[in-house]
Amino acid sequence: MAIFDCDGVLVDSERLAVEIDARAIGALGWAITEAEVVERFLGRSDADVLAAIEHHLGHPVPADWERRWAGEYARTFDERLEAVPGVAAAIAALTAAGLRTCVASSGSLEKMRRTLGRVGLWDHFEGRIFSASEVDRGKPAPDLFLHAASRSGVPAGRCVVVEDSQYGVAGARAAGMRCVGFAGGITPAAQLREADVVITDMAALPAAVTALLA
Repeated sequence: MAIFDCDGVLVDSERLAVEIDARAIGALGWAITEAEVVERFLGRSDADVLAAIEHHLGHPVPADWERRWAGEYARTFDERLEAVPGVAAAIAALTAAGLRTCVASSGSLEKMRRTLGRVGLWDHFEGRIFSASEVDRGKPAPDLFLHAASRSGVPAGRCVVVEDSQYGVAGARAAGMRCVGFAGGITPAAQLREADVVITDMAALPAAVTALLA
């Protein structure tokens, strides 16, 4: 089975979100760069990111901070979000080869319904979409991937995770799963070096997954 992360793997949202993340965190007084956002937060759950921000600042963020920025994310995604180039064809090729697929993301189900629906991928995965909100620990813990495998009835050793973050790669390894790192977005390939294989084009994904499951 191929387990897909969502943001940056299925939907090309990370490059959009990171721009807003840097501005939103900057408004709190932390002059963080987009590169630092990628390094520190890409692939982590919202709860873990918030905890890390508050730890750095030394105090809680304002109660309405997340709400004030939510509209900016929604508007940007509605206007500019697209599927990752080539991912629909890669999914189709995996399905044609007889492989099952699912989604396991740090994002909420509500967010995934919006973003996957926006690019026409929700219906393909509906019923096979899992969120970090369903488990005790988000990535880099293995909980989410093990949850997805268990719910799908597939042994961990027969799963390949497709990830674009170092935390997702670490979670896949901790779950005893193989991993394809996708460096075709904003994540530097060096941050995905613990993956079994790193690709920069989704056209290479079907062959990579098939080889890892051979």
